[in-house]
Amino acid sequence: MQRIVIVGSGGAGKSTLAREMGEVLDLPVIHLDVEHWLPGWVEPPTEEWEARVAELVAGPAWIIDGNYGGTIGARMAAADAIVFIDLPRRVCLWRVIRRVATGRGRTRADMAPGCPEKFDLKFLKWVWDYPRRSRGTVLALLEEHRDGREIHRLRSSREVRRFLAGLEPAGSARTATHEPGTADSKQGESA
Repeated sequence: MQRIVIVGSGGAGKSTLAREMGEVLDLPVIHLDVEHWLPGWVEPPTEEWEARVAELVAGPAWIIDGNYGGTIGARMAAADAIVFIDLPRRVCLWRVIRRVATGRGRTRADMAPGCPEKFDLKFLKWVWDYPRRSRGTVLALLEEHRDGREIHRLRSSREVRRFLAGLEPAGSARTATHEPGTADSKQGESA
């Protein structure tokens, strides 16, 4: 695994997993929230954003975390592994609320400068609606991009921890271990 896409609902733990995987695999980590947002939570023009994503995925090795539906297909097409953190809505929503409560007014390391943590009802609604509005699209994209890629669909915090523990440090013969018969971390698993 040299080019890894991590997707999932807000609060699923994409940025945390990306950082941890980056350390284990010795790969550069790209947080799309850092790349996308301009100070003051301003979005770039669509053409500019698409060009930036094309530039990012052209690199030889990376871990990219984030959703941004307009560019998710391009990122998956460029990846050799895709991780979908498919946690329950209540877990994701709780994590987002906790993150806002503990970090309000401060900018996270995985967020663009000038974009402090804030209570955002629209974002909370997006997290709540993710299983109904976005999950099916992600599952379809996983199926579409399955050939030639490792697909890892992680459905619980325990599966995320097991997946991370199964990664072998950079330079080893393999970069991930797979336990036969488990629902997580199986290459070619149906999403």
